[in-house]
Amino acid sequence: MSSDPLVIFTPSGKRGHFPVGTPILTAARQLGVDLDSVCGGRGICSKCQITPSYGEFSKHGVTVQEDALSEWNAVEQRYADKRGLKAGRRLGCQAAVQGNIVIDVPPESQVHKQVVRKRAEARDIVLNPSTKLYYVEVAEPDMHDPSGDLERLRAALLKEWGLENISVDLHFLKQLQPVLRKGGWKVTVAIHLGDDESPNRIIQIWPGYFEGTLYGLAVDLGSTTIAGHLCDLATGAVVASSGVMNPQIRFGEDLMSRVSYSMMNANGSDEMTRAVREGMNGLFRQIAIEADIDRQLIVDVVFVCNPVMHHLLLGIDPFELGQAPFALATSDELRLRARDLDLDIHPSAHVYLLPCIAGHVGADAAAVALSEAPDKSEDLVLVVDVGTNAEILLGNTTKVLACSSPTGPAFEGAQISSGQRAAPGAIERVEINPVTKLARFKVIGSDLWSDDPAFPDVVATTGVTGICGSGIIEMVAEMRIHGIVDAPGLIGTSAQTGCANVFADGRTNSYLVYDGTAEGGPKITVTNRDIREIQMAKAALYSGARLLMDKFGVDKVDRVVLAGAFGAHISTKHAMVLGMIPDCPLDKVTSAGNAAGTGARIALLNTDARAEIEQTVRNIHKVETAIEPRFQEHFVNASAIPNAIEPFPILNSIVNLPTATFNTGSDAEGRGGRRRRRG
Repeated sequence: MSSDPLVIFTPSGKRGHFPVGTPILTAARQLGVDLDSVCGGRGICSKCQITPSYGEFSKHGVTVQEDALSEWNAVEQRYADKRGLKAGRRLGCQAAVQGNIVIDVPPESQVHKQVVRKRAEARDIVLNPSTKLYYVEVAEPDMHDPSGDLERLRAALLKEWGLENISVDLHFLKQLQPVLRKGGWKVTVAIHLGDDESPNRIIQIWPGYFEGTLYGLAVDLGSTTIAGHLCDLATGAVVASSGVMNPQIRFGEDLMSRVSYSMMNANGSDEMTRAVREGMNGLFRQIAIEADIDRQLIVDVVFVCNPVMHHLLLGIDPFELGQAPFALATSDELRLRARDLDLDIHPSAHVYLLPCIAGHVGADAAAVALSEAPDKSEDLVLVVDVGTNAEILLGNTTKVLACSSPTGPAFEGAQISSGQRAAPGAIERVEINPVTKLARFKVIGSDLWSDDPAFPDVVATTGVTGICGSGIIEMVAEMRIHGIVDAPGLIGTSAQTGCANVFADGRTNSYLVYDGTAEGGPKITVTNRDIREIQMAKAALYSGARLLMDKFGVDKVDRVVLAGAFGAHISTKHAMVLGMIPDCPLDKVTSAGNAAGTGARIALLNTDARAEIEQTVRNIHKVETAIEPRFQEHFVNASAIPNAIEPFPILNSIVNLPTATFNTGSDAEGRGGRRRRRG
C-alpha cells in the first residue's frame, strides 16, 4: 500500500495516492476528474477552484487534518483581492497535497456542467395559491376620525374583499406610509391567506395597481441534486426550472455518511446546514436570473425532501435518524418564513414543508403520494422513486404501504469505475451486438449511435466521458442478455463469453466499452466490481418492493410507476432484466418523471392539496426494512441477475437469458467479496 497521501474527489468519488507537493489540479488530471483549467495551471484563469473538506470521513476511512493542503499563497491572494474567492475555496493549481484530503469540485469548476434532469412534468393542477394580490382604495387620514394607516388598510380589505384577521411584519410597517401616499391611497397588497394555524398576513405593498405577478418555488431537495421549479402563482405556469448538485455531497454521497459526519465532527451538522442553504440560495439566484425576475417577488416556497435532508435544512442534528428507532424531531408539516431558513428571497415569504411519513420515508415520498395518488388507484400499483435513497409505495383504495431502501449512488454513476453523473458526453443508452458482443451507445447531447459515421464529429466538443446511471443499467443488463455476465454477476473470460472485448483484470475480468485514448479521451470499461455495485443497489431496491408485497399478501402487482428524475430515463426492459422491479407486463411499467417535484408544485399551487396530503400521510402504513427479517432474505435472492428464486415468467417470455455460469471455484474475491458485503 502506498505511503503517499490519499486524495479523494467528490462528487466523482475518484481517488488516488499522490506524493506530497502534488498540485490538486495535477492529481485531478491524472485521475480523470472533471476539473476545468484554461490557463494550464498558471493561476490566471481561476477556473480550477476547489473546496477542501476537513474532519473525519468514516465512509472514506480518512481523517483530514487542517494542514492537509499547502498554505494559501500570493497567487491565490492576488486573485481573491482582484475578483473575490468564495470562503473556503482554493485554486487547484496552487493548493498542493500535504496529507490525506477530500476535495469537492463545485459545478462551476467542472468542464462538463451537471445536467440535473428534474424537469417539471405537464400536469393539470387546480389553482388555489396561498398568496394573492389585492387592489384596494384606502380612506385618507382624518383629524375628526383618528386612526392609523394600517387600521384603515385593514378596514378597506374587509370592506372590499371580506378579508379579516390581517397581520403584518415589522418590515411592512416601515414601508406602509410612504407607499400609501405615493399611490394616492390606492395600493396593491400581497396577502398570504391564512389557514387554521395563522391569520391572513400582508407581506408586500405597491403604490397604485401592480401589474406584475407573484411567484412561488417548488423545491425537491434530494441527497444528490436540488431541483427548483419557479411558478407564476396567478396562472400556475412553470416559468423556469433549474437544478444544482447538493453541495453536501462533499460530506458523504449517501445519507448515512452525512449522519456519520455529523456524529464524528463537532459542528458537522451546522456545516451541512450552512452548505445546503448556500446551495439553495445559489439555485434561487440562478432561477431568478433565468426567468429575469426580482427574487423579492418569490413569496411562497414548498419543500419536499427525505428525513435527513429535512433535518439538515431546518438546522436539526440528524443524529437520531442514524440509529433505531429512527425518530424524527417532527414528522408533521411545517409552516415557516424564508428568513427562518436564511433564504435569499422575500423575507416574509412563506415556506411549507410537506409532512414526513416516518423515520426514513420523508416528505419526498409524501409528495410522490400526492402526485401519483396510489390511495385512489383501483388496481394495485407499485410506485418506486429511484434515487440515492429509494422511496417505495404500494397500494390501492384499500390501503397504502411505504418503505425506504438505501440503494446508494451507484444508479447515478457514482462508485462505478467509469461512472459519472448525467452530463454531455456521458453514455446513457447501450446495445450489444449479439454476434460480435461489442457495444454501441448514445451519449447525452447526441441522438446518434456510436457506430454512426457522423458520431465522432457530432461529439467532438464533449467527447465520450463516462457512463451515467441509465447507461450503466442498460450496460449491465445487455451484458447479462448476451452472456457476458452470468446470473451470479461474474464476467466470464474472453473464451467463455466469445467476446474479444473481455480482458483479464487482476483476479476478475472486465469489459471494454470504448477506447478513446487515441483521441486523448478515456478508456471506458465495466469491471466486476462495477457489476457488484449495481447488484447491491438493485437488490436493495427490489427487496424493499418485495417486502411491501409480502405485507400486502401478494406475489404480483398490476402496474409499476418509476418516479424520480432518474426513473424517467430508465429502460423498463433493462430494469426488469436486472431485477430492479418485480415481474410485470412492460406496458404496465410507466414513468412518472419527477413525481416528487410534481407533488411539490401541486402543494404550492393548491393549498387544498396540503390538507389532502396531510390526511393521506396519516393513513399510510410505514414498513421499516431495517428490522424486517425477510428483507435480508429477499436481498440475497435479488443479488442474482435478475433473481435467484423469483421466476419472472413475463420477463422470460420476452428475453431468453443464458443459463451458463462462469465461476470455476478460483474466483474467491468475486464470490467471497459478495458474501461479505451481504452480511
